[in-house]
Amino acid sequence: MQRKYKYRAFISYSHKDEKWAGWLHKALETFRVPKHLVGETTSMGTVPGRLGKVFRDREELSSSHNLGTELTQALEDSACQIVICSPNAANSHWTNEEILTYKRLGRENRIFCLLVEGEPGSKHSECFPPAIRFQLDADGNLSENPAEPIAADVRPQGDGKQNAKLKLISGMLGVGFDALKQREQQRRQRRMAIITSAALAGMVITSGLAGLAIVARDEAELQRNRAAVEAETANRTAEFMIGLFKVSDPGESLGNSITARQILDEGASRIETELTDQPEIQATLMETMGTVYTSLGLYKPAENLVQLALDKRTALFGKTHTDVAQSQFHLGEVLTLEADYEKAEHYLRQSLSVRRELHGNQHVEVAESLTRLADVLSRKGDYSAAEPLIHESLAIGHVLHHEDHESIAENIEDLGLLYFDQHDYKQAVVQLRAALAMRRNLHGDVHPALAESLNNLAWTLLELGELAEAEELYREALVMKRTVHEEIHPEIAYALNNIGYALELRGDNLAASEAYQEALDIFEQVYPGAHPDIAMLVSNLAFIAYASGETEQAIEFLRSALNMRREVLGDDHPEVAESASSLGYWLIHQSQYSEAEELLDEALLIRRNTLGSEDPRVAATLTVKAELLLSTSRFKEAQKIAMQAGKILLKNLAKDHWRVAAAATVQGAALTHLNNYPEAETLLLNSIKPLEQAPIPGISQQNNGRLASLYTVWNKPEKARQYATLNKM
Repeated sequence: MQRKYKYRAFISYSHKDEKWAGWLHKALETFRVPKHLVGETTSMGTVPGRLGKVFRDREELSSSHNLGTELTQALEDSACQIVICSPNAANSHWTNEEILTYKRLGRENRIFCLLVEGEPGSKHSECFPPAIRFQLDADGNLSENPAEPIAADVRPQGDGKQNAKLKLISGMLGVGFDALKQREQQRRQRRMAIITSAALAGMVITSGLAGLAIVARDEAELQRNRAAVEAETANRTAEFMIGLFKVSDPGESLGNSITARQILDEGASRIETELTDQPEIQATLMETMGTVYTSLGLYKPAENLVQLALDKRTALFGKTHTDVAQSQFHLGEVLTLEADYEKAEHYLRQSLSVRRELHGNQHVEVAESLTRLADVLSRKGDYSAAEPLIHESLAIGHVLHHEDHESIAENIEDLGLLYFDQHDYKQAVVQLRAALAMRRNLHGDVHPALAESLNNLAWTLLELGELAEAEELYREALVMKRTVHEEIHPEIAYALNNIGYALELRGDNLAASEAYQEALDIFEQVYPGAHPDIAMLVSNLAFIAYASGETEQAIEFLRSALNMRREVLGDDHPEVAESASSLGYWLIHQSQYSEAEELLDEALLIRRNTLGSEDPRVAATLTVKAELLLSTSRFKEAQKIAMQAGKILLKNLAKDHWRVAAAATVQGAALTHLNNYPEAETLLLNSIKPLEQAPIPGISQQNNGRLASLYTVWNKPEKARQYATLNKM
């Protein structure tokens, strides 16, 4: 009979490698095993649907002389051990002790290594701790007999992050690496090359970009025409390749099979080496392929190519040229998708400046730069700077087109999204419905822009409680995006995330978790490291775990999301405040008041600085801060701050909105402690129905409990029993 372990794995690491431990912990606990493997029996036991809990100690053992009972027990309760290997780990006494302890349990074959830094066997940068490098003797002591550790290598020159993760998991489950990799391979096999027999016959990329068979009557004629022939060759090559790679853009092909990744990589390599005497053609092709890489969600190679194109064009034409502005614009787009907003803003402002100088203010390219720059500013939370840019771009569109046009629809949608970000949902819906109607008229039934309009309108309708219409729009968008894009693409992940959110609001946590996890799997293949989209999905999974009663896992996920957002977005971004505020709320209920208060004060400062003091998100954090003050018996402060939050919310939301009631229930509880029973009763009774619609688990029952407590101290036992009974139902 196989042993049941409390933990799937114990992560051993130096606390200097905390970042890698956090990434690995989250990656393992959120990994979903392919369905065809679940239930199989291997040397590691029965393959589960999920890996389950992973133990990671977060305390540095500095003053202790031994591992202690808790860590020793955790090692014994773990099905395997994963050692994060680096020079830090190799020099860590406690990492080595954990490995020795696990080996002495007779589980040496269940130890797996993850190489993150250093070199095995190096005198100066050894990465393996001694207990990994050498075997134990018969007495359980470290011998001089070398072991042969095999590590999954997360470094770019090794397996890379994704493959290293899969290698570790394949060992933990006792299945072959290829069995886990199969899912990704099957998805990638959907990329099919569009190559007709005619195209094959003239495909210059396979035989040399500058090659051309020239038939001449004699050598003298050939010499006279060589220059013209070479120029024509370059032009034809450029035309062919631009056409080829534009067809491979899923956004242009509308769901038709697309050119294989190998052709893109081959073309990029050859253009760099074989068109050096044609720098203008080189730059054009680099930019074209960079655009295609972007469409496929391959942002780093896209950035590299567009940067090369910009450098070449600047050297050829100087700074004030339409092609230079185009490369600056495209580079800004790619950097935006990589969440490098400072650099993106820099290049988009350069593009806008050059285009204004070349074309004046009423030009389509000026409008294009304004729109993208506004998008970056919105992502940075600078809404007041973004709005006038959108209005200017929209005005240019009306002057130039005089009728429905995609650029006008895009600007109308941008305005709607800006209103959404500022919580003006009713005005947002007006703009987003107008954009959707215009795009249906322009594009018919299937188009990437139409799918985006469906998603954006649905998202806003959710905020207004229109769940049925929102979910219908989301599912229409997912079908459309799967028609337009290949499976491993950010747009598919966005659509899955949105459906997951709709399912979460409906209370179907299992289905929501599956949708979120599928989206996260896609993002982790698209992005090489930390990214706001990954943080978003980890945060969403945290909320599902919390709603399902898995509080420890929820807090772990949300900490991971918060740390990633700090890393990528900086310490003063609204999304950092969002994670800090939610984590603070959860920690209150774990009685971790000191950390909760630090997080909530941080979130308040960020939100006031970036959103203004009257924003509902400021009020949301104030409500949580009032909850903290209530929990720590600071009743007057709690009542004052909850009342302040309520006033802000009433300026932005209906009086029967659950967020208004959430502030009111805290205020009512504080007034109960301040012996103001009549006012407390009014607030708590008025909160009952709105809080029944709240997405926060337990908040409605908490309000009933507060009513029971109020009536108890008010000496109204029958009413106290009534509300106490409701909480037991």
